[in-house]
Amino acid sequence: MLDFFKYNLVAITATALDFTVFVFLTKIIGVWYVAAAVTSAFTGGLFAFWYNRKWVFKSTDDKIKNQAVKYVIIWFSSIFLNTFGIYLMVENHLLTEVYAKIVVSLLVGVLFNFTMNKYYVFKQHI
Repeated sequence: MLDFFKYNLVAITATALDFTVFVFLTKIIGVWYVAAAVTSAFTGGLFAFWYNRKWVFKSTDDKIKNQAVKYVIIWFSSIFLNTFGIYLMVENHLLTEVYAKIVVSLLVGVLFNFTMNKYYVFKQHI
């Protein structure tokens, strides 16, 4: 349960970073929302990998490259799910890009990211 709490604290921080970059790129600079979603997810993802590895799951795996590869696979899958979800919501006029970003990020984060990081990327080997 502590892992879940710590993971969510990191996720909230990474999401805040992601969201800040997204809003900055779309609303201040005028970058296309799909490109902004990819860029902001990349920023939040780097932050999340480091803190999940060191603080949340306290990985003792010396093979950081193996974890990094697994993380990138999950991370790219997450970026795809987030970007595609935002695209579907915006293009079908269900939500504006900012609200779509919030809804999709929460769904992907809770249902996909935590599970894959805990049981695949940072899995403790006994």
